[in-house]
Amino acid sequence: MQPQDLLAQPFTLPNGSRVRNRLAKSAMSETLGTGDNRPTAALETLYGRWADGGIGLCITGNVMIDRRALGEPHNVVVEDEADLELLKRWAAAGTRHGTQLWMQLNHPGKQSPKGLNRETVSPSAVPFRADLARLFATPRELTDAEIAGIVQRFGRSAAVARKAGFTGVQIHGAHGYLVSQFLSPHHNRRSDRWGGSPENRRRFVLEVLAEMRRQVGREFPIGIKLNSADFQRGGFTEEESLDTIRALAEAGIDLVEISGGTYEAPVMAGAQGVRESTRRREAYFLEFTEKARAAVKVPLMLTGGFRSLGGMAQAVSSGAVDFVGLARTLAIEPDLPARLLAGKEPLQRVRPITTGIGYIDRVAVMEVAWYTRQLHRIGRGRPPRPNESGLYAFIAGVLLPQGLHAFRSQRVRA
Repeated sequence: MQPQDLLAQPFTLPNGSRVRNRLAKSAMSETLGTGDNRPTAALETLYGRWADGGIGLCITGNVMIDRRALGEPHNVVVEDEADLELLKRWAAAGTRHGTQLWMQLNHPGKQSPKGLNRETVSPSAVPFRADLARLFATPRELTDAEIAGIVQRFGRSAAVARKAGFTGVQIHGAHGYLVSQFLSPHHNRRSDRWGGSPENRRRFVLEVLAEMRRQVGREFPIGIKLNSADFQRGGFTEEESLDTIRALAEAGIDLVEISGGTYEAPVMAGAQGVRESTRRREAYFLEFTEKARAAVKVPLMLTGGFRSLGGMAQAVSSGAVDFVGLARTLAIEPDLPARLLAGKEPLQRVRPITTGIGYIDRVAVMEVAWYTRQLHRIGRGRPPRPNESGLYAFIAGVLLPQGLHAFRSQRVRA
């Protein structure tokens, strides 16, 4: 079988939902909401372009479940049906050609920049390390009643997504956000029913899944993005991740997307902790995914590091991966799935984005700002600029319109 034929095979999830091929767009934060966090026409244009480009499963950037808890400016917030008609238009565009469009739902917990929200909350009042503490406030510990309220919010937002026409939802349980904070013994130092043991730390995500299922039913797909590990001392380990995947599979999760890292250890962006042998193999977390496949039968999606048609097909043919997750490459080549399914290699390569200015490049803000500019171009109906220089993007997209103060605040998204 040719590599493109393998990737073109449809896949049926445990609940019966059919995905037209094995290529999936992983979540990237678009920041294309309005100033008051409502959906926009740019999201319709962007997701319509991806649907037209041949992707099988498309997962949105993080949609927040509480407007008091934003991860960054211009996040879309879904708390109720106030923006249902706008959400319907977004869903209609993103589900063209039978594309599965899932809304990723998220609460940032303490991982939100200073000044964006009135306060930040977390399982425990644990500050960030010293170099990031200037950017993130020490959170307030959540009460038991507040935790129950957040669980209900996840369920309500999932129900709205279903009513709007999205074909599934994904819990953002990775990269150091609230669900990830509950799972981590570093961030979660509680001694009540929400912490103190791996089983108690898993309680929050299992309650979120149960509440979502209660509000959307069995036929509506629910997935999760989960860290293989946090890659920081005292954090969420591979063993705990495998146990969490087993518990989620038993509870009826439909798809697990595997990633890794946090803002304090951003392995998901290839920034550190990835061996050269792993880079050559392309998929950053494939070894862990193989362990997960041996532990559970739940469908698995792997994101991070894929560069070639052969590498993607090999991951699927190995049996460890059911879906190949693509992200940044789709910001510069939105029609890549159609190209891959025609047996052609990618035209574009994800590359380091630098300005040549040491301070700017050391904080890695351009990786975010540059790709965000490409998403915004597509959202305006314009083609991406794969060869745009980092320096030009910094001057035109960050420095001139926003100023140095905004640049410093954007460091938290790097």
